[in-house]
Amino acid sequence: MLWINFLHFYQPVNKEASVIREATEKSFLRVLRGIEEHKDIKFTLNINACLFLRWEEMGYFDIFARLKKLLKAGKIELTGNAAYHPLLPLIPIEECKRQILETESIFKKILGNDFQRKGFFMSEMAYSEPVAILIKSLGYEWIVLDEIAYNGQLNQIDYNKNYFDKASGLQVVFRNRKISNTYVPKTIIKLLEKKSTKTLITASDGELYGLRHEDPTAEFEKVLKEQSLETALLSSFLHVERESEIIKIIPSSWESTEQEIADKKPYLIWQDKDKEIQQRLWKLANFAYQICEEYKNDKNRNWSRWHLVRGLASCTFWWASEKDFKHNFGPFAWSPDEIERGMNELVRVVRSIDNIASREQKIQAEKIYIDLKKIIWEKHWETYWKKK
Repeated sequence: MLWINFLHFYQPVNKEASVIREATEKSFLRVLRGIEEHKDIKFTLNINACLFLRWEEMGYFDIFARLKKLLKAGKIELTGNAAYHPLLPLIPIEECKRQILETESIFKKILGNDFQRKGFFMSEMAYSEPVAILIKSLGYEWIVLDEIAYNGQLNQIDYNKNYFDKASGLQVVFRNRKISNTYVPKTIIKLLEKKSTKTLITASDGELYGLRHEDPTAEFEKVLKEQSLETALLSSFLHVERESEIIKIIPSSWESTEQEIADKKPYLIWQDKDKEIQQRLWKLANFAYQICEEYKNDKNRNWSRWHLVRGLASCTFWWASEKDFKHNFGPFAWSPDEIERGMNELVRVVRSIDNIASREQKIQAEKIYIDLKKIIWEKHWETYWKKK
């Protein structure tokens, strides 16, 4: 059995150090240790550059040394990404490019020449044609998407084919959603017991391996020892000669449903027109971006952008979705504190501007912010507080 495993390592850059440490110690280091201790195990990893920044700040320098060693040994590969995990189709294309290039700069500083442009991970696997074209223009070769991006339906992928995006020319690999949403090591053990010889491509959050699923019987470590299991990097898998198919990729994310695709609402979790809080969040985000761009020569421009990239992280909007993610070991996505974490950054984009000409814009931003804060907390106390 061939297992192609893609793992996404991410924590918001403005998250408390204790939370980042817990995810690192329970999940991310566990995965690295598993790869190191088993000579034939190879995984493809996405590590958002903002996590590199926090690891550096927190003194996890040994992680960088271990990553470099694994990269040199060909046991892992790293994908490119947008540094602070924004939902790329919902932000200006110029901002997409800035964050992609910032990731490359951070990787070069920490990893030297060990990072190479091959694969790219779109945050939340959220695909749009303009972003794909940008990614290709920057020199990337392939992207990983959810299987629903093929034609808007599940269970349609032929893993004996190589797929190419008609719009961008990027090669595309599709994950198996059903199995990716399980605790994958446990599922693979069951498949191996049935003597399965299928090729399995999974992609999930790295937090699944210890933080969100504790794995008391160490099934992850068990599956790595299986003699009948073969693993490979995504790039190696994609270079195998197969029948090719050029396709029109459907705008989607790794959580899009068939109904959402049919309704042309591919990013509904983060931008639901029926959710007032999300709409007001985007109003604040777009206003903050506009002001940051307007005052490009402001002496506090760097501070303004410092807050902007943190506020644009997908988590800001995800926590206002009010959706239950227990199907993949996740929480119910409602948290006033987490929403505020993002909106506080967004209002500080405008507060940071030094130019006196921004006075009225600061007042406008504060009004958007205060109204939004009132709505969030009223909803919380009325709808969710002490409710089953």
